[in-house]
Amino acid sequence: MSRTFHIQRKELLSGAREATGIAVVIDVYRAFTCAALMMHLGAEQIVLHGDPKAILKLKLQKGYLAVGEVGGKIVDGFDLGNSPTRILAAGRQTFAGRTVAQRTSAGVTGAMAASYQADAVILGSYVTAGAIARYIHRMSPPPTVVSLVAMGADGKRPTPEDQVCGDYIEHLLTGRAYDHVAALRQTIEHESTQKFLRGQHEHLPPTDPLYCLQRDVFDFCIVGTRENEGRDAQLVARRVDVLAK
Repeated sequence: MSRTFHIQRKELLSGAREATGIAVVIDVYRAFTCAALMMHLGAEQIVLHGDPKAILKLKLQKGYLAVGEVGGKIVDGFDLGNSPTRILAAGRQTFAGRTVAQRTSAGVTGAMAASYQADAVILGSYVTAGAIARYIHRMSPPPTVVSLVAMGADGKRPTPEDQVCGDYIEHLLTGRAYDHVAALRQTIEHESTQKFLRGQHEHLPPTDPLYCLQRDVFDFCIVGTRENEGRDAQLVARRVDVLAK
């Protein structure tokens, strides 16, 4: 079925606040690649929260796994940082049947910001891009507006991996031209990737970009639902299977 969407391209935290319609909040390095991997490894849901102290409270009171970062580094008391490499090493035995509480500087804070006025929030990454497009195409009634929000570094500085992932999702939704080889070259040559490849920091494993830049790995997308308000506000993200026909 052919559908026409009005695509809004937004970026950074300011753009997340402006997102309307279906908001696809994109964080390739690394939050929403991590979210997809945790779902693949059996996590039942992911509670997104911007406050690290609130995450630790959820861990203490409810037994949630605490995953994420501040300034790119794991928070004291968290179980895991924001690294696909580390998440895969932790394995299914860590995540199966568990609720994860996730905090990151770009993706999570952006998804939370978008949730205030968007009709729905989808966690965007390359690994789930195809499923995201199928999910949106199959929505009934079809959305009139899709906001693609590239979160960049800390939600403050644009980075190519999120921009080109947005290009790819727009291509899948509308047929707009997309060159993945050019996208990879632009991304790999940029400092946002090079800082991993130099292998100088323990919290930036060189293998992380290899996982993050794989397209269409999973036949599910991750959709967030806003729950509670005020200081208790959180976004609960759940897996939605969207198999290719």
